[in-house]
Amino acid sequence: METYTMDLQGKKLTMETGRLAKQASGAVLLRYGDTMVLVTATASDEPREGVDFLPMTVDYEERLYAVGRIPGGFIKREGRPTERAILGCRLTDRSLRPLFPKGFRNSVHIVSTIFSMDQDCPPEPLSIIGASAALSISKIPFAEPIAAVIVGLIDGEPVVNPDQEQVQKSDLHLMLAGTKDAVMMVEAGAREISKEEVLKCIEAGHEVIKEIVAVQEQMVADVGVEKMEVESRELPREIVDRVAQPIKEGVTQALRIPEKQERETQLAAVKKDLVARYLEEFPDNEKELGKIFEDILKETLRALITDEGLRADGRAPKEIRPISCEIGEFPRTHGSAIFTRGQTQVLNICTLSALRDMQMLDGLGIEESKRFIHHYNFPPFSVGEAGFMRGPGRREIGHGALAEKALEPVVPNEDEFPYTIRLVSEVLESNGSTSMASVCAGSLAMMDTGVPLKRAVAGIAMGLVKEGDKAVILSDIQGVEDFLGDMDFKIAGTDEGITAIQMDIKIKGISREIFETALAEADTGYRHILGIMNETISEARPELSPNAPRMIKLQIGVDKIRDVIGPGGRMINKIIAETGVGIDIEPDGRVFIAAVDPEGGKKAQEMIEALVREVEPGEVYLGKVTRVERYGAFVEVLPGKEGLLHISHLDHNRVEKTEDVVNLGDELEVKVLDIDERGRINLSRKALLKRSSGDEGGGKPRPRR
Repeated sequence: METYTMDLQGKKLTMETGRLAKQASGAVLLRYGDTMVLVTATASDEPREGVDFLPMTVDYEERLYAVGRIPGGFIKREGRPTERAILGCRLTDRSLRPLFPKGFRNSVHIVSTIFSMDQDCPPEPLSIIGASAALSISKIPFAEPIAAVIVGLIDGEPVVNPDQEQVQKSDLHLMLAGTKDAVMMVEAGAREISKEEVLKCIEAGHEVIKEIVAVQEQMVADVGVEKMEVESRELPREIVDRVAQPIKEGVTQALRIPEKQERETQLAAVKKDLVARYLEEFPDNEKELGKIFEDILKETLRALITDEGLRADGRAPKEIRPISCEIGEFPRTHGSAIFTRGQTQVLNICTLSALRDMQMLDGLGIEESKRFIHHYNFPPFSVGEAGFMRGPGRREIGHGALAEKALEPVVPNEDEFPYTIRLVSEVLESNGSTSMASVCAGSLAMMDTGVPLKRAVAGIAMGLVKEGDKAVILSDIQGVEDFLGDMDFKIAGTDEGITAIQMDIKIKGISREIFETALAEADTGYRHILGIMNETISEARPELSPNAPRMIKLQIGVDKIRDVIGPGGRMINKIIAETGVGIDIEPDGRVFIAAVDPEGGKKAQEMIEALVREVEPGEVYLGKVTRVERYGAFVEVLPGKEGLLHISHLDHNRVEKTEDVVNLGDELEVKVLDIDERGRINLSRKALLKRSSGDEGGGKPRPRR
């Protein structure tokens, strides 16, 4: 067993290997604070046949015992991964993938298992650090160690690995991963901060990353083993020389076609012609012919961009595709928007509901629920394919979470707008950056609904093509530029600042200069899109959709909650049945009434106010007789509050029998005499009657109907 320890922002980070999971290719147990994560890395001995990508799987295993909890539900064991676990998988995968050798096709499996969870020390950075360490000391080929940190921004200053108290004050939550020389992955949510603040936080985080990488390098020197050989996949030179030049012209012509499907059809025809023309000459190399085509396609596209400044659809590097925005298309929804940018199109529907419909969370985090939800759907028809419609995969969950993160800072809080808000983005066409189109469509849909957003939010995706010393940054990338380029950099924000960032790269890091330039051009790009969106709708509609429930908020004393609910819930169920509203009562005494019918909402409000109103001595009330006894009658003066009208207080004259004056169901005015120490209310009718010499008794009151 070997243990390596360092001080990391005032807490001890420990990496241990050689004691647990020894049959894995590499295994590292990490401890930071009281968070402990075991990360293992294994690989197959032989390449997987028939794949042209790295077949790596990352599993991020949350165990509720890590926070001393038993899973809810009937089965009582962990089921499908939570959203946080899926996002943890993606963070680790995206950080590692660019650092495997080109052409490595062996199956790789990374498993991060959380054994203990300290809320001040999130496990996501430890998963990335542990995966890097496990790969680095194993036989699996991996370029160099990486590390990850979380960076916050408090009062304009970066804070690395903030605790929960600091997180609440922070304007930024930045997950940063990188090697000792370059940044590999960025994922951030922010409260409208500047690009200068983003750069400052990245620099602060990268300095700490260098320290963690140095510890891993010492581990490799001490316990690292010889790396396995990567099978050479060089194409036969004679085939490349014979085939490449004749098809390059056809690929170049096809890449100059602006329309996606027409371009792809033409490229497919070029590839088919290539195989048909040379398969007879090279009958055993059909796969190699296909690979040559893919290499020429990539080489040609990148040369067009770096040498001619020309993109596949004819745009200049900084040019953004045509944009259109439409709202209010669907009459029965609460709000809707269609955002179209080139051949990317997203429909977003906004739905409002009562707070009781918020999503309940059953994971390792502190949060138990959330009231703002964004879901993202990517059907196969959006890319012109026939496929299967299944549940959301990791990609859909990741894109949905990114858009949710971008929009959340402008959503009004629960006190200002006591609704559960659900957005659903339906991707109708896809040719680059549907997640950022979802941000734009979601912002428009909420404004169409009448959600009082602080400001509109827009997003854009940037790309990079780097060949030697030439580096060209592309604004608003389309699908082929993402697939064949070196970077996918998404940024979203308002006219006040940045709200979300996500960056993935396919090369071994980018320099500060490239990142700074990309950030500046992205800032300009999303602000341009904001201007177009504002031409359609620049602020929320003044009134909610007529189909949306109206929310009435009341504040009652905590001791009055039981009066509103009533024994066994009878009182609150009665109000709901009579008015048709939905009612949520919070432990602090906040009451939310959700009503589509305004009259029903008003009636429910009056009933609740009457329930919590205090009966005051000396006041006169119109009450209803609820029970008749020989010694008097019980009168309900306020909903749920009864007092005794003693027989002696029915009239000035002697009353022999209660029923001589009042009967069950009668309404009459009574005065509150007093409320005793046990809360019993004593009433009087005779205090409201005038005494006269000819008075023979008050007689029965005339019932009020």
